[in-house]
Amino acid sequence: MNNMQRKIAGGLERAFAARGFAEPSVEDLRDTAGVSLRTLYKYAPSRDAMVLLALEHRHQRYLAHVFGDSAGSAPHNLNETLERVADWMRVEACHGCLFHSAVASAPNDANLRGLLEQHKSEVSQLAVAKSRTGINPSDIMVIIEGLTQSWSLSGEKALSSAKRLALLVEEKPV
Repeated sequence: MNNMQRKIAGGLERAFAARGFAEPSVEDLRDTAGVSLRTLYKYAPSRDAMVLLALEHRHQRYLAHVFGDSAGSAPHNLNETLERVADWMRVEACHGCLFHSAVASAPNDANLRGLLEQHKSEVSQLAVAKSRTGINPSDIMVIIEGLTQSWSLSGEKALSSAKRLALLVEEKPV
């Protein structure tokens, strides 16, 4: 993404995260992105394109927050990954996963479903790679999903539960 795309994507992400996918008008999205309507449509020619651009931006920010620079950051253990996910939830996503919200707003949209699947797959693969354990990616995905989806109800208790589950999976892989 170039600087203008990042600016627009960041604004779109903030608008959708704060107000959902149905509520903000295109004018609201333009205002949040801080560009003219013409510029917004140049980089995202439809509302669907705006949603995809926002989610791609969110994906990249999430990966950077949870896993750091994949080229240069040292591996960390699974507890640290879960701590970083919890930190993301505290700061960025106290209402749950924006990808799940997008799919819920358009359940028949194959592009959104594919983006959700790609995001979750990449997160679970990176979590396994960073932890340098033999944990099955599906197991870690369930643990991370449990943490993110229960965060709005349980907060810090969700983190404690996720850590206990990760310990059980690390000790006794199935």
